[in-house]
Amino acid sequence: MDLSRTMQEALNQHLHHELESSYLYLSMAAYLSAVNFPGAAHWMRLQSQEELVHAMKVYNYINDRSGRNILLALDAPPNEWESLLNVFESALEHEKRMTRQINALVDLSLQEKDHATNLMLQWLVTEQVEEEAIFSELINKFKLAGSDGSSAFMIDEGLARRTSKPVDV
Repeated sequence: MDLSRTMQEALNQHLHHELESSYLYLSMAAYLSAVNFPGAAHWMRLQSQEELVHAMKVYNYINDRSGRNILLALDAPPNEWESLLNVFESALEHEKRMTRQINALVDLSLQEKDHATNLMLQWLVTEQVEEEAIFSELINKFKLAGSDGSSAFMIDEGLARRTSKPVDV
């Protein structure tokens, strides 16, 4: 079964949002590097790559369903934040917006009785739960550390140990 025009357009819009996410996290990585948080910068670079994996999952799915990928222009992301904590708070708010967008896609797939798309979207739903939890946990650590420079240094060291997880797209 081919994608409906409505679903194809919605998935292309979501593809755009995933690419924007990757671009945003790369901008955050650049900021974090500039303000001397190399571990957090590394962590955000990997987050940027993870968002590209999400984008490619949607891209490949559109192709697999005989749809057409339409790439839209990306706006420049922000490039300044108030602090390390503010970067991660901004990222969590971004992830919450992504969750709402994915939930709207799930609703559309149910409305259209597009069970194959719904199944693919469940993978994204699961990813969003994980991502919001990770960002929330990190924000709590930053808040516990407060303005203590040595605590921020230790957290940054921990963020440097993040590795990418293998994912099939």
